[in-house]
Amino acid sequence: MTEKLWWQLSIAESVTAVGSNIEGGLPSKEVQERQTRFNNSLDSGKQIQPLVLLLNQFTDTMVLVLLGATVISGLVGAMGDALTIMAIVILNAVLGFIQEYRAEKSLDEIKKLVSPHAVVLRDGKTIKIPSQELVPGDLVFLEAGDKVPADLRLISSSGLEIDESALTGESVPVEKNAEDICLADTLLAEKSNMAFLGTSVTRGRGRALVVETGMNTVMGQIAGMMKETEKNMTPLQVRLDQLGKILIAICLLVCALVALLGIWRGESILTMFMAGISLAVAAIPEGLPAIVTVVLALGVQRMAKHNAIVRKLPAVETLGCTTVICSDKTGTLTRNQMTVRKLAVMDKTVEIEGDGYEPRGKFTWAGRSIQALNDKNLKMILNIALNCNQSALRQEKNGYGVQGDPTEGALLVMAAKAGLKNKLEILREIPFDSERKRMSVVVQEQGQYYLLVKGALDYIIPYCSRVVKNDTVKTLENTEKQAFINMQEAWASDALRVLGFAYKPLIQDNWKKKNDLELETDLILAGICGMIDPPRPGALRSVKKCQRAGIVPVMITGDHPLTASAIAREIGISKENRVISGGEIDHLTDSELYKRVLQDRVVARVSPQHKNRIVNVLKAHQQVVAMTGDGVNDAPAIKTADIGIAMGISGTQVTKESAGMILTDDDFSTIVRAIYEGRAIYDNIRKFIRYLLGGNIGEVLVMFLATLMGTPLPMLPIQILWVNLVTDGLPAMALGIEPPEPGIMNRPPRPKNESIFARGLGWIILSRGTYIAMISLATFLIGYYWSHQHGMDGLDLGRTMAFTTLVFAQLFYVFECRSEQYSPFELGFFKNKFLIGAVLISIIMQLFVIYLPTLQNVFATVPLEGWQWAIILLASGFRIILRFILYTWQRFFVFNRGYAKI
Repeated sequence: MTEKLWWQLSIAESVTAVGSNIEGGLPSKEVQERQTRFNNSLDSGKQIQPLVLLLNQFTDTMVLVLLGATVISGLVGAMGDALTIMAIVILNAVLGFIQEYRAEKSLDEIKKLVSPHAVVLRDGKTIKIPSQELVPGDLVFLEAGDKVPADLRLISSSGLEIDESALTGESVPVEKNAEDICLADTLLAEKSNMAFLGTSVTRGRGRALVVETGMNTVMGQIAGMMKETEKNMTPLQVRLDQLGKILIAICLLVCALVALLGIWRGESILTMFMAGISLAVAAIPEGLPAIVTVVLALGVQRMAKHNAIVRKLPAVETLGCTTVICSDKTGTLTRNQMTVRKLAVMDKTVEIEGDGYEPRGKFTWAGRSIQALNDKNLKMILNIALNCNQSALRQEKNGYGVQGDPTEGALLVMAAKAGLKNKLEILREIPFDSERKRMSVVVQEQGQYYLLVKGALDYIIPYCSRVVKNDTVKTLENTEKQAFINMQEAWASDALRVLGFAYKPLIQDNWKKKNDLELETDLILAGICGMIDPPRPGALRSVKKCQRAGIVPVMITGDHPLTASAIAREIGISKENRVISGGEIDHLTDSELYKRVLQDRVVARVSPQHKNRIVNVLKAHQQVVAMTGDGVNDAPAIKTADIGIAMGISGTQVTKESAGMILTDDDFSTIVRAIYEGRAIYDNIRKFIRYLLGGNIGEVLVMFLATLMGTPLPMLPIQILWVNLVTDGLPAMALGIEPPEPGIMNRPPRPKNESIFARGLGWIILSRGTYIAMISLATFLIGYYWSHQHGMDGLDLGRTMAFTTLVFAQLFYVFECRSEQYSPFELGFFKNKFLIGAVLISIIMQLFVIYLPTLQNVFATVPLEGWQWAIILLASGFRIILRFILYTWQRFFVFNRGYAKI
């Protein structure tokens, strides 16, 4: 049955194809036989195995490095280090497990969208059954408020409208007509004779045949795509994995060389073994994963304050290298609240201010504000909008909302803006249906009865014989009819949805005797209104920020191409009218699709498969893709994207569970803010990697160079471990919370495959590490030979000077690491108060080791004199002193007072 194009078949052909009976439904015996072949439940794939997920957290290269460091720390007796590293490993594993487990649960959430029950006709009787028991051929009854329990071919409908936004992204309910026959390539959003699993009936009623169940439904295909989605490592995870492998190779090589050279020179095997192990501990930045986790967590907290909830920590950094944002239109770029923008009568066009359901906004004509209720014709239109309406406007916690149809909600808000809020009593109603495309009510106001009519202008204007012009009712001429029709076409090209309004006074008793058709004739055309789901206030500004940052915003929506194009032009995504439709996508190669998406940037009338394909094509061309959405149709693409973003207000639970980030305000501007945070976080990760590795290379090289030169070891193993503790902890952590640099959103995204050592960082780390090693070795030799010249054993003094130089060189170096572009003085030396505090604590800890007798015995140190401190501070702080001199010269002596004021 899955090969049938049910929307292409007539009702009779569908009944025959599915083998059903629309008079009595399926017999029980036939149902039982079909239940052996068909299943109306969604398969969520393999069972989640929590233990396997947890064990997988320990297979990362960096984690293996840390486990090695734990063993080494234990061997040298540094149990404090060993316990700290183990705690870091366990914390990272627990966080990773929780995130992956929750992500895997997203498929289970799809099951909750399936209606638990269905009303069917079987054996000639209407019964209520669990929806899982449905089979193809069952006859299902639908009413307003029901969830569609399977994919259905309608066989009768009366005013039936279904909210399919979860599947299509269409912002308004879709009118359904069982008699329609659609073309084979009809898009999902336009299959007017079908109803799909998981959607909701908003109006009317209908009967339908079950034609597809379970995984063969559209919803089932979405679940299947989510099962097939592969989990990809984020750019940060890839880089840290690469870094871990590099560190393993370097550590094993250098530490083995140092130990072997020392033994070859005659040092004891035990001493060089301990030195080699100590160097291994020093070389491995065991604090790196912890600092990464903390920095990401702090970024998450900052983003939460700006309405972005991050569910997966690495997603924060991924945002920083985003190159394409594939954004849904409805609710993200727009407010998802229909708003009346224009109101036209025969002699004037009125603009209406205000967006969304907030009942505030002025009516303006010819550039000046007017009181709409003082104009008789405008007042009549507002009365029609208010009373010919089944929705309700309600005040909610975070503003206003509409109960009912969003189009009718927009009409209520328009009336409320004018000050009209109290509805009249409805004496008679002719309901809207998909054939008439209009709704009429009879009301009484101040003793006069009126018929009020609203609906599609094309279905109202043929029944109008009069029109209001200059407050006078006159005969409606053909030229005037055409003027309204032309205005409707012009408004439609701007994506405005047009409704017509008409009325007529009624004789008190006579209207009760007339049928619907007789009642809806000889109407007076009052005017038309144009409404749209307007862009969010900050959307234009945010799109410009994206473009300045080298990020391509792409609108992907299930809405009509005209609507998508108009919104895209208004907010600056596109300057042209070119739109890629879902039908076109099917005929484009991957290469053609990639070029069109980046050129046209507007894609409309798409299916879930189209969205998923677009994301995959972009990723295949090395783009880092952020995908936003709220419906179930968005879930596969969100899960496939590098960073999936769900809407917190309008998003389904399925979408939220698939996403790495949730927007609590559903606003595109929040994504741009999150990208800003992501870039700042990655910059900070580079900063403390620069600091940690530069310092660690210095620690390894000072021992390596001393071994090559044949001098005594400049530091003892315990001193190496102390340097690691004092310099790798608090200063690196404080560097990770450095405020963002200026101009961070005025540069292009970094390449997806960029090494963490790109842009000269690797050379900087190596050169600074070499410099630190050389000055540490130099101070060791100065102290060592000075002591010998004065008849003392110079080893303790030399080691104390080298030991202290190594610490202070790294503490000065941490200020250089605050930026790759600016000096610490340009940024403001004291701007990062946490860093100042961390450096002061590290200095105090080092002074304790040098001057407290108890610690002197443990670390084999001696007190330092003034001239020794002068050499240490001059050598370790030489670079930053030069930068200060340059900063002062350029600012004060080159008469550039504005220099470095960031």
